[in-house]
Amino acid sequence: MSNKESSKDHSYDSHPETPVPPGSTSRPTLAPASSPVEEEENPAWAAMPPEGLLERGAAELGVALSEGQRRQCLRYLDLLLEWNARMNLTAVRDPREAVIKHFLDSLTALPLLPEMPSPRVADVGTGAGFPGLVLKIFRPDLRLTLLDSLKKRLGFLEAVAADLNMDGVETLHARAEDAGRDSAFRERFDLAVARAVAEMRVLGELCLPLVRVNGTFLAMKGPRGADEQESATDALRKLGGQFVETRPVTLPFLEESRLLVVVRKERPTPSRYPRRPADIQKKPL
Repeated sequence: MSNKESSKDHSYDSHPETPVPPGSTSRPTLAPASSPVEEEENPAWAAMPPEGLLERGAAELGVALSEGQRRQCLRYLDLLLEWNARMNLTAVRDPREAVIKHFLDSLTALPLLPEMPSPRVADVGTGAGFPGLVLKIFRPDLRLTLLDSLKKRLGFLEAVAADLNMDGVETLHARAEDAGRDSAFRERFDLAVARAVAEMRVLGELCLPLVRVNGTFLAMKGPRGADEQESATDALRKLGGQFVETRPVTLPFLEESRLLVVVRKERPTPSRYPRRPADIQKKPL
């Protein structure tokens, strides 16, 4: 596993960190019965253990879960909760919610991975490693690049990959727009995936420069993704992309709607893209 580093350490999707008292050895546990989730909604799944949610949720998504994959996911969950006590990797603190909102949500993208052996995949703005590391558990042949602007998050991802004995994983400390101008990464990936990190026109300019011609950009969006699609059509065309599918999915247990937006890279991205970060944000294509 390698770590390729840029000098910049900030991004549109950066998350603040919350330290815990020095010397603290506390470890996150299952939320008590009086947790806000259960008080507000009292969902049936709140009484299920994380492993039960993982097994049942994967089955609902049509994903066969081996014993090895189950162990890896639960170990990843354990590391996520442990590290999250020291740095703010995710706002989701309850392990059962994490299984649903991170692990199962990531699995919705599994059917859309390239069918070719050993595809090169970039997880753009990966954060705590979702969906990239979950997809790697279920497709060990992926050559995975986890791209994030915050080096401390990448330290966590490296620890997870090492703990799970993953090969073919690299971390890239950079902004997506910088990586998209770097010949080592520009148009080098079979798939670039981004999970709800920005509006579709912005995502396209960040991700499509990384995708090779005939490769795929996959945006994992909430229900508003359909509204964004119409306004982003011209922008994606300028970047060499074309919408090919918008696949609705329902997240197990929460019955929340998601959209998987698939864009095919049909032509090389013009050299003027991606633009400077301020221009991308202030003047979306």
